Amino acid sequence: MHLLNTPSLSRTAPRALLALNTLALAALLAACGPGTPPAGGPGAGGGAPPPAEVGVVTVSTGDVGLVTELPGRLEASRVAQVRARAAGILQKRLFDEGSTVKAGQVLFEIDDAPYKAALDSATASVAKAEANLMQASALAKRYEPLAAAKAVSQQELVAAQAAQKQAEADVAVAKAAAQTARINLNYAAVTAPIAGRIGRALVTEGALVGQGEATPLAVVQQTHPMYVNFTQSAGDVMKLRQALDAGKLKRANGSQAASVRLVLEDGSEYARAGRLLFSDLTVDATSGQITLRAEVPNPDGMLLPGLYVRVRIEQAQASNAIVLPQQAVTRSAQGDTVMVVGADGKVKPRPVKVGGQQRNHWVILDGLESGEQVMVDGFQKLRGDAPVKPVPWVAPGSKPATAASAPASGSSAPTPAGSAATAPATSTPSAAPAASAASR
Repeated sequence: MHLLNTPSLSRTAPRALLALNTLALAALLAACGPGTPPAGGPGAGGGAPPPAEVGVVTVSTGDVGLVTELPGRLEASRVAQVRARAAGILQKRLFDEGSTVKAGQVLFEIDDAPYKAALDSATASVAKAEANLMQASALAKRYEPLAAAKAVSQQELVAAQAAQKQAEADVAVAKAAAQTARINLNYAAVTAPIAGRIGRALVTEGALVGQGEATPLAVVQQTHPMYVNFTQSAGDVMKLRQALDAGKLKRANGSQAASVRLVLEDGSEYARAGRLLFSDLTVDATSGQITLRAEVPNPDGMLLPGLYVRVRIEQAQASNAIVLPQQAVTRSAQGDTVMVVGADGKVKPRPVKVGGQQRNHWVILDGLESGEQVMVDGFQKLRGDAPVKPVPWVAPGSKPATAASAPASGSSAPTPAGSAATAPATSTPSAAPAASAASR
């Protein structure tokens, strides 16, 4: 008790306590400093987020077809109306509606009794005319020696020869009348003018047809091959021709002929390709369009006349062009741009020139070089000028590409992808996480 109350000890106790507090605070600051990582931390520098993964394609140049998609309508290659050329009562229909018929096949039968009677009468007239001709010929032949012997006058001989000529003409007229009657009788059996598919019957049995006009009975259409008629802007045609003449583009297949593909109403593409037959020589004054026609095979009858389709026609090819997915290109009033991943891992916009559309891809004519990586996916992950980690882009619905099997380029494939081995080095913590991210 006396020691605690000594003046020297009472002065030194606060100093010792202050020194202990200072040492404890220094130890605590050292524990929370940058030299010692916090518990559960990733290590030195673990506070910075890793680079964002973005999907890219490594582009390569080549010859790319410029495909134009235009609206069109299908039309039968041959259409024939079946009409009644003989007047009478329709007695029979000899075909199934909607079936395929052959040229010359009998489709309808009209009451032919009046035409048979007319033919019999014409045949009798021929026989009568031939009998008169026989008599006139015999008389003229008998008068020839008599006229030479001055037994008959020369005028009587001339009259006999004229009667012979008139009898010959009567025979010709009678035979023509008989032929007409035979034709009318044949018209009573209505036949198919062409081969094709026949629609519904426009009249029924018992109807009076051909009275005063050729009554339509049915329609036969030849649906193999089919025609597709479509129009293209005259301005687009002129630009295309100017580019071809200037050497910027080359003709598809080396000629003016172009292959044609049809896109049906459900979005599927018709399996068989067609060929362009011709383009009109004049421009429609009201619409400014040029009419084109293509021929498409239709052996199974899948295509029907009157069906609206989309026509994909490749009229030219662009050299040293690149194909990119549409989502990689940003189109605006200021121009078209893409995002290119540089060697330093940073993404920069690049203006490009779009030449046309190829299904769900854009054809890039200028602005990119072979081997560059173009960003396709992950735009929402960009943070200012921060570097990114490019990984091969995989199109929806396709299998992901691994580092060992990813294709090296995506110039013309529908799902282009860059190789993980060619991706530029970025500020990744280690090589192992990059490989595992590529495999994901």
